[in-house]
Amino acid sequence: MNIILLGPPGAGKGTQARYLVETRDMIQLSTGDMLREAKDSGTEMGKKVAEVMARGDLVTDDIVIGLIREKLEGDSKGGFIFDGFPRTLAQADALEELMASTGQTLGAVIEMQVDEDALVERITGRYTCGDCGEVYHDATKRPAVEGVCDKCGGTNMKRRADDNEASLRQRLMEYYKKTSPLIGYYYAKRQLHRVDGLADIDKVRAEIEAVLD
Repeated sequence: MNIILLGPPGAGKGTQARYLVETRDMIQLSTGDMLREAKDSGTEMGKKVAEVMARGDLVTDDIVIGLIREKLEGDSKGGFIFDGFPRTLAQADALEELMASTGQTLGAVIEMQVDEDALVERITGRYTCGDCGEVYHDATKRPAVEGVCDKCGGTNMKRRADDNEASLRQRLMEYYKKTSPLIGYYYAKRQLHRVDGLADIDKVRAEIEAVLD
């Protein structure tokens, strides 16, 4: 099954996508990862991406769709997870056309709903181990020994510079402004399913699995 995960920054899309990759052999298609991979690939499409990024320009929808086409025409394994794409109605239309042309269908669109104030509290308190990527939080998940990663023993703890309230609320505003039309778009197509993105990770996981099953 191919799915889209929708949700604002910090809603937990990446965490849930990783679980689906591990347990259902799905393939996560993250726009950022695909662009970085293409830039270093040496392919014709990769050279195009490298040139655009070198100029500091935004990568066009055509290029992103081209990268997704390459993935869809390869091994689909347990299906694709679209993470961070589409972001606009134009991209949603383009994705639908692309999937039809490659013989694929979209099984479900899962919106991870969040309360904005609770999300701000969740994100501003989070930090990660710079060595292994394990995620911690000031209020809900502190390491057993302060400053030392439980998983790898590293002491290189990092916080994202933009994980502060002002920049986060700006990112949320941008997300809702651009992405909210997609909610109506997929609702009208009867493909939209909603889960509580701020619930316990296992509960969110169970709700998503119920949609897939």
